[in-house]
Amino acid sequence: MSEEVIKADPPEGRPVDGVNAAAAPAAHGHRNLGVALALICMAQLMVVLDGTIVNIALPHIKDALGFSNASLPWVVNAYALAFGGLLLLGGRIGDILGRRKVFIFGVVLFGLASFVGGIAQSESVLLASRILQGLAAAAASPNALALITTTFPAGKERNRAMGVYAAMSGAGAAVGLILGGALTEASWRWTFFINTPIGLIVAVLAFRFLGESARQTGKFDLPGAITGTVGLTSLVYGLTHAGSNGWGDALTLTFILGGLALIGIFLGIEARSRHALMPFRILANRTRGVSFFVMLIVGAAMFSMFYFLGIYVQSVMGYSALKTGISFLPFSVGIVVAAQVASTLVARMDPRWISGAGGVLVSAGMFGFSRLEVDSTYWGHLLPYILVLAFGMGLIFVPLTLTAVSGVADEDSGVGSAVLNTVQQIGGAIGLALLGTISANAIKDKFAELAPGLQKAAESGQSPDQIKQLQGQFTALATTHGFTRAFIWSGFLALGAALVTLVGLSIKHKDLANDGKSPVHVG
Repeated sequence: MSEEVIKADPPEGRPVDGVNAAAAPAAHGHRNLGVALALICMAQLMVVLDGTIVNIALPHIKDALGFSNASLPWVVNAYALAFGGLLLLGGRIGDILGRRKVFIFGVVLFGLASFVGGIAQSESVLLASRILQGLAAAAASPNALALITTTFPAGKERNRAMGVYAAMSGAGAAVGLILGGALTEASWRWTFFINTPIGLIVAVLAFRFLGESARQTGKFDLPGAITGTVGLTSLVYGLTHAGSNGWGDALTLTFILGGLALIGIFLGIEARSRHALMPFRILANRTRGVSFFVMLIVGAAMFSMFYFLGIYVQSVMGYSALKTGISFLPFSVGIVVAAQVASTLVARMDPRWISGAGGVLVSAGMFGFSRLEVDSTYWGHLLPYILVLAFGMGLIFVPLTLTAVSGVADEDSGVGSAVLNTVQQIGGAIGLALLGTISANAIKDKFAELAPGLQKAAESGQSPDQIKQLQGQFTALATTHGFTRAFIWSGFLALGAALVTLVGLSIKHKDLANDGKSPVHVG
């Protein structure tokens, strides 16, 4: 099936070329462009929100469904792996079958999968819903951006739409923190239920207000998508399994080695395929290769920060879900401010100095978090490092977004930007699996160290309430110890990324300014 060349005729009454496709909604009149943009932005906001909204609910999900310290990262990773692993395929399918059609499929599936997650009564059902959410996001997200060019005529309208879309994507993280906290205050299940009406409303209205794209000739490259996604999932499962069974366990080694083998097969398929999802010519350039590698590490750092701090602030510091969401807002503000600074500097300084400095700041922030204790305070021990890390992230993102598409042909620039998003999701999943295992093992070791004290308290005749209080204190100590160990490793990863950036990212700012490439949709 994957080797068959698919060539579909455009739907009756629809334009047959890319130029006219942009003006497809003309029959609706300009009064409908605002509605079309609202629909696209609502769908993108729904996908972006999920990256932060569920993190706030993690402690509550853990208690309700009985997740262990080792298995809880799968609530994040199941979504990230499906989303990142299938993102390029989602864009390719949209190009071949029609972007509006695939977009609608994605938002409907996202809404239905979210409903299943909201009613889940077990770990397996929740994780299955997260996989479906990731699959749905991989269908909706790349085609949402492409629908702007399909729906809005070139010029002022399209430029304004792109600006609103970018602002919505950037604001999604901040909105997710507040909304996730507020919804979790009522019930963690509402962090899933909220998506169902949004997805269904967007899907119904999309039929009327969004124009369909011209359908292109191409191949799906299913062997590449399957081997890549299954290989990454196997690798992440092996890394996570080590948290409960150890690195020498036969099943752990089987999944890790099997995942690496499948990833090797994926690379072989992509190297030979004429219709590869991830063309090797994109990776062959040193500048782009370094950009993708560094973003892989940055994804690991950002995922781990939200995951560990979200649990620490609620479980150890005792913050409510809403207060936790608000406490992370300076991170979003810091990224926005740093991105503006980086946008100015990139015309005057080589990207490696900007991103390299950002990597050093991210590392400093992570090492700062590694000093957290049970009695740490927000203003004295959390906020300063949140701001340092956020500013570092902002300095990294802007130059790497530009260098990821530097020097590529016009038809490949969309692939470059899409691969950057893909490696961020995949890096986050792999990084969180590794750091989660390090944390889980450290928590287990700390509990073993503290257990004699609990036993002694029981033998000394202390009351059940006193023993329960002591157990809570030991849990906070062990949790903090495990998380700080993970932050130490994350700090070293970020420092390594900074060094790779400074040494490997050799492109000059003048060459970058003269490149003139604008990202287009994956196809």
